[in-house]
Amino acid sequence: MSIKAFCIHGHFYQPPREDPLTDIIPIEKGASPFSNWNERIVDDCYRPNAEEGNFGNMSFNIGPTLAEWLEKNHPAVLNRIIADDNFNFQKTQTGNALAQPFHHTILPLASRHDKTTQIIWGIHAFRKLYGRDPKGMWLPETAVDTETLEILAMNGIEFTILAPWQSTRTDLDTTQPYLVRLGGKKCITVFFYEQDISSNISFNPSITSNADEFAQKTLTGKYPSSDKDQLILIASDGELYGHHQKFRYKFLKQLFNQSLFRSSIQPTYPELWLKVHPPKEFVEIAERTSWSCMHELRRWSGICECTPYPEWKAPLRNALDAVANVLDQVFFNETKKLVNNPWDLRNFAINTREPSFTLQDKIHELGGKTFNSNKESQVMLLLRSQFERQRMFASCAWFFEDFDRIEPKNAVRYAAFAVHLAEKATHSNLTGDLLPAFENVKSHRSDLNAGEVFSEFLERVSIPQ
Repeated sequence: MSIKAFCIHGHFYQPPREDPLTDIIPIEKGASPFSNWNERIVDDCYRPNAEEGNFGNMSFNIGPTLAEWLEKNHPAVLNRIIADDNFNFQKTQTGNALAQPFHHTILPLASRHDKTTQIIWGIHAFRKLYGRDPKGMWLPETAVDTETLEILAMNGIEFTILAPWQSTRTDLDTTQPYLVRLGGKKCITVFFYEQDISSNISFNPSITSNADEFAQKTLTGKYPSSDKDQLILIASDGELYGHHQKFRYKFLKQLFNQSLFRSSIQPTYPELWLKVHPPKEFVEIAERTSWSCMHELRRWSGICECTPYPEWKAPLRNALDAVANVLDQVFFNETKKLVNNPWDLRNFAINTREPSFTLQDKIHELGGKTFNSNKESQVMLLLRSQFERQRMFASCAWFFEDFDRIEPKNAVRYAAFAVHLAEKATHSNLTGDLLPAFENVKSHRSDLNAGEVFSEFLERVSIPQ
């Protein structure tokens, strides 16, 4: 008798809201009675789902920047989440947690070096949390191209999850995983989520009002008549379960603890499913696609129908790209004297914030040269600059309809801080050539331009703290 299996993947993530100087989230009035949206969403979603044990039953990823914030502010919640994944791993030698690129960057819009850094940093963050290497990685906004998949595979990632329209096949069977051929005779596995149920769960609250009805009426009829084992996988933002839709953590608990079994449906998750159900067929991906923009990723790079008033988005990306190009050249020029490949050194930069990090040791690991304390201070500043320069590309900066929001303004502040750190390291003036591009980024609502945000932050950072 064939198996009918079911999986919910929850993508848990919050935009980086921290002030780059204080690393503290400012007061956000809309989150009242809580001090900021992170705190409110912890209360609505993360804590109750952890307490109900839902993280042990679903597939999930926690964005690394969110995990770091939880570790500082709500360690008990994060520890329960980690414990649920560890329990599954001890029981089955498979975990239900997936990794994520570190800063939620839209990877197909990034350079190969940036793709590699984000993926390596994401793997490092996962290993630090769960004590094991990840097998799967959730891509921000499921944005994908072949180069991204190749870098995932090169770094030991075995599978990811995509939307069904991100396949070129017209006969796609979303109840089965597929292989994607990559360069060098490598492959990676892709799960495609079920579109109709995923969409209904996200936008139709009535479908998750009763877990028994969901299993009996919504799920049961979705399994095609077949002698093959079948997996229906759905995907949504994890914040749906309690924040976007109240009390849906109770729906998850009932669904996984009772309702699925009553309907003879087996709960599972991708890594466990692959132990017995390796992919047998191949698929090609649709390049530069995502789950939340049907316009070749223009939501994060130009003008499309995803949001109104998008005219500021391309100028913001152009300005940040200009910053990245200048900072990368500075970083490369100053570190190529120490190591053969400066980008390998940057890939260690995520460790600089840890007490155990020693720059001399990392340089020696990379076959680099000995250097004095002045050079060490300079390189550490440049590595910090590169961290901020990575952070400025978080996808949230472009997601919404206007520049005058905390997410895009923070992207500009991170850029300004990155420039400041590089100037401090090299005793040079980089701002003058970069500022004019930011002045082309304007809010339709308030007429604020990004040049003002950039300059204000540089003035602030120049004042002794």
